[in-house]
Amino acid sequence: MAFRDETKEIHIGNRVIGHGNPVLIQSMTNTRTEDVKATVAQIHRLEEAGCEIVRSTVPTLEAARAIKEIKKEISIPLVADIHFDYKMAVAAIENGADKVRINPGNIGTDDKLLEVVKAARERNIPIRVGVNSGSMEKDLVEKYHGVTAKGLVESALRNVQRIEDMGYDNLVVSLKSTNVLMCAEAHENIAGKIPYPIHVGITESGTAFSGNIKSGIGLGLILSKGVGDTIRVSLTGDVVDEVRSARIVLRTLGLRNEGIEVISCPTCGRTKIDLIGLATRVEEIAEKYPLNIKLAVMGCAVNGPGEAREADLGVAGGDGEGLLFKKGEIIRKMPESELFSALEEELRNWGK
Repeated sequence: MAFRDETKEIHIGNRVIGHGNPVLIQSMTNTRTEDVKATVAQIHRLEEAGCEIVRSTVPTLEAARAIKEIKKEISIPLVADIHFDYKMAVAAIENGADKVRINPGNIGTDDKLLEVVKAARERNIPIRVGVNSGSMEKDLVEKYHGVTAKGLVESALRNVQRIEDMGYDNLVVSLKSTNVLMCAEAHENIAGKIPYPIHVGITESGTAFSGNIKSGIGLGLILSKGVGDTIRVSLTGDVVDEVRSARIVLRTLGLRNEGIEVISCPTCGRTKIDLIGLATRVEEIAEKYPLNIKLAVMGCAVNGPGEAREADLGVAGGDGEGLLFKKGEIIRKMPESELFSALEEELRNWGK
C-alpha cells in the first residue's frame, strides 16, 4: 500500500520519508546549477523558509560536478533532476546527489536505465520515478484515447516494474499533471498498488495567484486521503513562496503544526484601519517565530475578540485605533500606529 502510514521508509540524505514520518516540503532551484554561488544562496533562502528537500536540474556534466560543491554548503538533501541523458544521472550520483529524479520513459532503453540503477545501488540512494501527463508514452495515450488518470497510473507502474526487475526497490514515485482532478484520481488509484512513498505536486500550476489555488485544491484532495509523503507547490515566481505555501497547506490539513497560523477578516465597510497592510506585515513577521499558535488580525469590533475567540493572540481595529487581545480577552487599547509593534512585542515575549 502507498497510504502514508504504510509505505516503505526511505532515507534521503539526513531526512526520512514514508512509513508514517512527517510529510516533507520540497522546492526546486531555478538558478543555473553550474553557478555554485548563486545556487547555494538560493538554497539557503529556501532552508530559512522551511524547505526540507531541494531539487536542482542537472543538464550538463558541469552541473553534475557542481553537486559536490553545493552539498558542502547546505544542510538539506539535494536531489538531482534528470531528463533524457542517463549519463547525467550517473554523474550526479557519483558527485554525491542524495536522490535522483528520472522519468524512465525518457531515459531510454533498459541498458541505460540499468546504469542509473547500478550507480544508485552502489551508494544506496533512492530513485524518484517521475511520470508526467505531458510525457506519457504514446502507446498509453492511444490505449486510453488521450492522457488520463488510468494512463498515468499504468505508466508509473510500468516504470516502477522496470526498476524492480533490475533488483532495486529504493524508490519514490510521483505522478504529475496540470489537470487537478486527473492528478487526484491518479493518486487515489495508485495508492493501493505500490509500497513506495509518493511525492505530490500539481505540475505547471501557474503564477503565485492561480498556482496557489490549483495546488491548494489538488494537494488538499490528495493529502486528505492519506496519500503523499513529500510535496511541492510549483509556482511561476519566487521559489521561497513555494515553501511558504506548502507550510500553509500542511498546517491547514493538520499534517504539520509548526509555525504561527495567521487568520484575518476580508475587510468591509466597517473597517477603519489599514487592515490589508497590517495583515501583510503580520504574516511576514510571523514566519520568524517558531510558535505553534493562532494569530488573528481583525478589522473591527464585530470581527474582533468575539469572532476570533479561538485565537491565542490578536488585534482588532477601530476608528484609527485598535485592541490587543489574548484568548478573546482585551488586554490593551492603542492607536492604530502602535498595533503592529505591540503585536510583535507579544510574539517576542510569548511563553516567557
